Amino acid sequence: MDGNPLFRLLSSSPMKRSLALLACLAQASIAAPAKPNVVLILADDLGYGDISYNGAKGAVTPNIDKLASEGINFTDAHSSSSTCTPSRFALITGKYPFRQKGTGILPGDAEMIVKPGTTTLPSIFKQAGYATGAVGKWHLGLGDGRIDWNGEIKPSPNDIGFDESFIMAATGDRVPTVYIRNHRVENLDPADPIFVSYTAQYPSEPDGKRDRASLKMDWSNGHNMAIVNGIGRIGFMKGGVKARWNDENMSQDFTREAVGFIERHKDQPFFLYFATHNIHVPRVPNPMFVGKSTMGPRGDSIVEMDWQVGQVMATLDKLGLAQNTIVIFSSDNGPVLDDGYKDQAVEKLGSHKPAGPFSGGKYQLLEGGTRVPFVVRWKGHVKPGSSAAMINQVDFASSFAALTGTKLAADAVPDSFNVMPALLGETPKGRDTLIEHSINRTAIREGDWKLMEAGGPKQPVELFNLKDDIAEKKNLAAEKPEIVERLGKQLKEVHSVARTRPD
Repeated sequence: MDGNPLFRLLSSSPMKRSLALLACLAQASIAAPAKPNVVLILADDLGYGDISYNGAKGAVTPNIDKLASEGINFTDAHSSSSTCTPSRFALITGKYPFRQKGTGILPGDAEMIVKPGTTTLPSIFKQAGYATGAVGKWHLGLGDGRIDWNGEIKPSPNDIGFDESFIMAATGDRVPTVYIRNHRVENLDPADPIFVSYTAQYPSEPDGKRDRASLKMDWSNGHNMAIVNGIGRIGFMKGGVKARWNDENMSQDFTREAVGFIERHKDQPFFLYFATHNIHVPRVPNPMFVGKSTMGPRGDSIVEMDWQVGQVMATLDKLGLAQNTIVIFSSDNGPVLDDGYKDQAVEKLGSHKPAGPFSGGKYQLLEGGTRVPFVVRWKGHVKPGSSAAMINQVDFASSFAALTGTKLAADAVPDSFNVMPALLGETPKGRDTLIEHSINRTAIREGDWKLMEAGGPKQPVELFNLKDDIAEKKNLAAEKPEIVERLGKQLKEVHSVARTRPD
C-alpha cells in the first residue's frame, strides 16, 4: 500500500496534497487536449526514400526532416493502394478499394465514388464539432453523372463531410485544368463556358499530337490530347480560359488556401486535408525551385513540396497552434519516374533511391508501392523517435473516431482499425495483419511474412520473408506451403466478408 503514489498523496499534509493535485491537473491538461486540431498532409507519388530523413540523395527536405525529428517516423506504414484513386478512397472511407466497383484510376470527368451519406474521415471530425477543409488534389470524382462544369457541381467534397473545399477534379495531367471551390469552378467567365470530353477532340483546340512541336514539356506516352499551358494532357477541353490554372503557381495556390483555412479556424478545432499535387506529373515547379535539386523537375518538385510543408508548419507556429495540433505527413502511394512526360526523371536520378531499400513503386504490389513516408507530430504529447508499427492509412477513420469520441455505426468504415495508440507512440504495435493493394491484385502481411495472391499466369502466388529479403527477390512459396495456405486462407476471408473492423 505504501508504494502506491495515490496512497502517499492522500497520506501527505493538506498543503502537499493541494500542490500535488494542482500539478496533476496541470499535467493532465497539457497531456490530453479534448480536441486537438489535425492537419493531414498527403503528398502525391512520393516514395519512402524521397525525403532526406529516409536517405534521399538528390533533394533535401529540411521541413519534413524537422517534422520527423519532432515526431514519430514510421518505417512500416502504408498507403492503402499503390495508385492514387483507390488509395484516397480507402483513406477517406475506411474501406478497402476492392470492395467497391469503380475505384480504379478515374478520368477527370468521373462521377464521385464516395456517396453522400457515407461515414467518412471528414464526417467523423465534423460530428465531433470540427471545422473541416479539403485543399488540393481530389481524384475521387465529382457529381452524380454528367458534370456541368459551368454550373453547380454536386456532390463534391462538401457533401461528404467537408465544410470547405478548394480542389482540382483529378490530377494535373487530366482535364479540366481548373480549380473548384466548394461547388463551382473558380474564376469562371460565363461568356467562356467549359467543355470537357474524354472521347473526342474539339477541332479548334491545340492537339498534343498534331501540335507536338509547340509543347514546352514533351510527352513520352499518353499525354497527347488537350494542350494547356504548353503541356499535353489526358482528355480534351475547350473554354474556361480565365479559370485555367498555371502549373508553375499551383503549389503556391494550394498552399495559400491551406494556410487560409488554418487562419480562419484558429479559434476552433479543425481538420485540414491538404493533398499536394507535388510530385505528380506534370512536374512543373515554380521558378524559385528550379535547379534546387540534382534530379531535374522531379527533384525540384520534392523541394517545392517540402516548402509547402514548411509554410503550414510556420503558420501553426505563428498562431500558437503547434502544441495543440496533430500533424501527419504521408504519401498516397510509392514513387514513379517516367509517368508520361520527358522530364529527365530517369536520366538525372543518380544515386537517389526513390523507394529507399524497397523494390517496386507506384502501380506495383511490391513494398515500394505502398510503404511510404509517414510522420506524426504532436508537440509536447508525442515523444520523438521512430516506430516499426505496421500502419495502414485506411485506419485513420477509426483511429480519429476513437480520439474524438465519435461513435461509429456497425457498417461504417468497415476495414479501419483503431491504431491511435501506435500513432501516438504509446505502443510499438500496430496491426497484426496488413492488406496491400495494387490495381488488380492484393497481398497480406503478417509480421515479416508477405503473401501475394496469384494475378494470372505470369503472376503466381509469391511468398516473401521481409526480415531476410526486404527487396522481395526470393519467392519462398514452394518451400513454405503451410504458410502459403494459412495466409492465403486469411486473405480469401478478407475478400469474402463485408467488414474486418474488430469493434
